[in-house]
Amino acid sequence: MVGDILFINLADGSSWVENRRELVEKYIGGSGLAINLLNELCPEKVDPFAPENPIILAPGPFIGLYPVCSKTIAMFKSPLTGNLGESHAGGRLGVAIRLAGYDAIVIIETSSKLAWLDIKSDGEVKVNGASSLQKMDSLHTIMALNASSQYGVQSVAAIGPAGEKFVFYANVSVDGYNFFGRTGLGAVMGAKNLKAIRVVGSGEISVKDLDGYKRTFERIYEEVVKSGKMRKYHDLGTPQNVLTLNKIKALPTMNFKRGYFEYAENISGEYFADNLLVRKNTCPLCPIGCKHVAILRGFFADEHEVESIEVGYDYEPIYALGSNLGIGDPLDVLKLRAACDRYGLDAMMTGTMLAWATEAYEKGLISLNETIVEPRWGIADNYIEMIRQIVAMPNEFYVSMAQGRAYKNLGEEFLIAIGGNGLAGYHTGLAFIIGTAIGARHSHLSNAGYSLDQKLLSSMIDPIKAVETLIEEEAWRCVLESCGVCLFAREVYDKRIVLEALNTLGFNYDEEELMKIGRLIYGLKYKFKFREGFDFQNLKIPSRILETPTANGKISMEEVQKGLKTAEAKIKEIVEEINNHYEE
Repeated sequence: MVGDILFINLADGSSWVENRRELVEKYIGGSGLAINLLNELCPEKVDPFAPENPIILAPGPFIGLYPVCSKTIAMFKSPLTGNLGESHAGGRLGVAIRLAGYDAIVIIETSSKLAWLDIKSDGEVKVNGASSLQKMDSLHTIMALNASSQYGVQSVAAIGPAGEKFVFYANVSVDGYNFFGRTGLGAVMGAKNLKAIRVVGSGEISVKDLDGYKRTFERIYEEVVKSGKMRKYHDLGTPQNVLTLNKIKALPTMNFKRGYFEYAENISGEYFADNLLVRKNTCPLCPIGCKHVAILRGFFADEHEVESIEVGYDYEPIYALGSNLGIGDPLDVLKLRAACDRYGLDAMMTGTMLAWATEAYEKGLISLNETIVEPRWGIADNYIEMIRQIVAMPNEFYVSMAQGRAYKNLGEEFLIAIGGNGLAGYHTGLAFIIGTAIGARHSHLSNAGYSLDQKLLSSMIDPIKAVETLIEEEAWRCVLESCGVCLFAREVYDKRIVLEALNTLGFNYDEEELMKIGRLIYGLKYKFKFREGFDFQNLKIPSRILETPTANGKISMEEVQKGLKTAEAKIKEIVEEINNHYEE
């Protein structure tokens, strides 16, 4: 039934369904449904690792019905940012949840022992012991729980050792090639003693207007495969960005010391595609195949004992573990990505912390007593050992690394994070920094400030106009996230198409109502952030960002502050509108 939400209590194994049709009708699903539930269910100022911190998984209504719609939204309180935890993952999970009959799954409390969840369409929910999976990496956990005898669409989401050890940026792997990354969902699952979730969906997804649905599907499919709007993602994938950004001196290199990497060609999308690509992976109902996969061979004993590991690669890990660490060997980049996957770590935040540690070591702020192994630009094996130590946490230094913090607050000016989240690989200019700062989850995908910089290359950017543009764009992205649209397809899913697709499913909105919904969702995210202590006045911008020239020249703190002050006023106005709305 529309609006059915499955609740699972890990402490006693109980489960029940509550119907919240009114929330789905008002906020569509996905991001809109999840943020409403988070505001309702998460106690104010709760410790992110407390049993009361809920995990909410919400796919949107387009998932399982329309092309390039696969993103399940996860919301929780983040240990990394201290406020909104939000992450999006593709794969089969969203389809499985919908075919199981639910618009969302809410997981509460903590299991007394390591456990995994088994959720099926017939309402059966089991909390199973997972002692045999302890310390297992997420990929092998997924393989162990994939049951060939199950009928229907099956998906497994699992954490690795980093999640079990509560590393603040531990991720969750979905079906092996997709991830809930960035804000620490893996650590929250680990705190709940939840190793994995398996969902098997064997039901149906209905539409209100079948003929209209068919017409709309065909129109969207044609646009996806023939318009050229998504060719980049199919051909080279996001690694196409490497040479594009390097050309305009916007590829962050060695902890944002500069925007140009002399070995960029070696780690470019073109090089990977010509020399290392073995296949492409895709999500259900997506013809693009944006997941580019390489094979990494490794010898582990004499007599040519070899293992072959499939490693997915895309732009952000290539930047974070490549140019940002001075790594110019593509195989070394894959080795570092494989290490992150093995332990279940967000690759971007891992790269941020390793780059900070390398510069702190160079400057004599830390020594081998703390790092155990010498962090050196371009030396992958040393970084791989440091990744292992981040998870092991043998001393206070690595505890700090695992928490995404500068050790003893040393060198904070070159820890390249905003709002607690490591920056993406776009040293493009002012709009990217403001966009990251005002993005509800401090992610480059919250809005596209980097894209605005590139469109206005070598032009003066008005921070006030940039804020207005970025807030409007993020509000629209909130609509797409609520529908379940992959943001790679944002040029395809314009307002006309979204309204038409929603209408076939029984949602009756006009364009004004749709934008109001997006604005409300954005405001509700900030309502949660403010409630949990987020304050623009305390938001730090690393001074390194201001020192290194971007593609648009140097950024001035005055311009950043002007933008943030404008954003704060506009966002608080939106939140006040929401508060008045609820009081009425």
